[in-house]
Amino acid sequence: MRRENKIGKFLPLLILAILSLATLPVLAKGGKPHGVVAKSTHDFGIVKEDGGPVSFEFILTNEGEGNLIVIDAKADCGCTRPEFPKAPIAPGKSGKVKVTYNPLGRPGSFDKVVTLRTNGSPSKIRLKIRGTVSPKNK
Repeated sequence: MRRENKIGKFLPLLILAILSLATLPVLAKGGKPHGVVAKSTHDFGIVKEDGGPVSFEFILTNEGEGNLIVIDAKADCGCTRPEFPKAPIAPGKSGKVKVTYNPLGRPGSFDKVVTLRTNGSPSKIRLKIRGTVSPKNK
């Protein structure tokens, strides 16, 4: 009975070790991903406050050798909403990062930043949007 307890304790560790070794070739395939955005700033120009949200799609290209994963995208305020690809971006391929700005209640100029966190180099990519909101007619 004592031997069964020892096997029971080490069996999960043994299974985990075997699974880890099985995934090594997958992880070793390819090199480090490298995310590049050709145009990292977009100027909306003049937008109407009551014209509804405005959006722009940034193109994120993986110029590295491994799959690029966007882990997270954060805007510096609640008026800006980023949407990013959930699936890995293969080497040589591109994905779209859509950034939407809501001008309602925000007359005047704006300059916002969205920060992408990736598994590649660089690990953080900054996207910027700017413009001027013309106030709605009263």
